[in-house]
Amino acid sequence: MAEVNQNGVLAGQIAVVTGASRGIGEAIARRFAMEGAKVVVSARTVEESDHFLEGTIKQTVKTITDAGGEAVAIKSNLADEADRRGLIEQSIEHYGQVDILVNNAAVTWFIPVVDFAEKRFRTMMDVQVWAPFELAQMCLPGMVERGRGWILNISSHAAIHPNAKAPGGHGGTVYGMCKAALERFTTGLAQETFGRGVGVNVISPGLVATPGVVHHNLINEANKDRVTPVEHMAEACLRLCNGDPNEITGRIDYADEVIAEFELEPAALI
Repeated sequence: MAEVNQNGVLAGQIAVVTGASRGIGEAIARRFAMEGAKVVVSARTVEESDHFLEGTIKQTVKTITDAGGEAVAIKSNLADEADRRGLIEQSIEHYGQVDILVNNAAVTWFIPVVDFAEKRFRTMMDVQVWAPFELAQMCLPGMVERGRGWILNISSHAAIHPNAKAPGGHGGTVYGMCKAALERFTTGLAQETFGRGVGVNVISPGLVATPGVVHHNLINEANKDRVTPVEHMAEACLRLCNGDPNEITGRIDYADEVIAEFELEPAALI
């Protein structure tokens, strides 16, 4: 039976998880809480009426606290500078310095380049590239000072260069750009922080039936057999946020490969 272990591998650590109202972010928040982390659950959706997809940060927090874990909900629109800064400032005020930062939040439109509006382009870049960069800037000084910390960025197979001569694309060019930039940011930051107690990694989930994936009709007859449980992603993320940061850093990973490499048994979530 799933339960919270207050003496788990993340005992007493402060974890900020963005985009945690539903899907992968929610699963990561729950899994980290199960290992004793105090989790800051962040997203734009506080009430059910705030978004057409199911899930809120209040509900994620309730799931964690009802199971005996510790979590707080902090609303943050990562396209907004004040909200980005407010997220880390409020996290520190509530729990203390951030030990783990998980950049999971995303906003995405699948539109061909010729039709892509500048406003939407800038919003995607702000949320998926600049926000992880700026949040890391705010968390890193404390991590380096204490000699410990983890930054985990959530990417996608969309970061992999497509076959330019194959038909398709489905309007995913800008999304792929964002994720490719996020991966290069990860390895560069890992190099900058190596030997200072901070591990920086990036991971892609594979195909998970999150509310967003279902909404964008990304699961079809051709790929439905490759859908993996969200618990696999949560377990892989946990593995990349504990241990020796001199060994586990600068990795561009995929959830299924992490599960196999470390012989993990994904836990049921609270």
